[in-house]
Amino acid sequence: MTDLIAVLGTGKGTWAHVSALIRAENWENIHIITNDFGKDKFNNEKNAKLIILDENLSVEEMKEKIAGELKDKLKLDVAINLISGSGKEHMALLSALMSLGVGMRFVIEKDGMKEL
Repeated sequence: MTDLIAVLGTGKGTWAHVSALIRAENWENIHIITNDFGKDKFNNEKNAKLIILDENLSVEEMKEKIAGELKDKLKLDVAINLISGSGKEHMALLSALMSLGVGMRFVIEKDGMKEL
């Protein structure tokens, strides 16, 4: 099984996509990168692990927070979804995963999970 890492920003309409992707597979672990709004409002029905980012952090600080939270918790490769969130969060996540030496597969929800 694979871990899913998804960014959950405040973009309108993207939460439904992330929720459907979470439900589409039997993920080993689910990590959601979000902010305080997402922590308070997202229906975390599969008990995903939340990584809460302060939007005022720099990209470098976000990267360090993400890497610190994920270190020693991931396998060799992970499925990631960037449909939601900002470029700042996306860059921080990609940089953190590369620094951890993790392989990445990009996935979307389209009649189930689809790898790009």
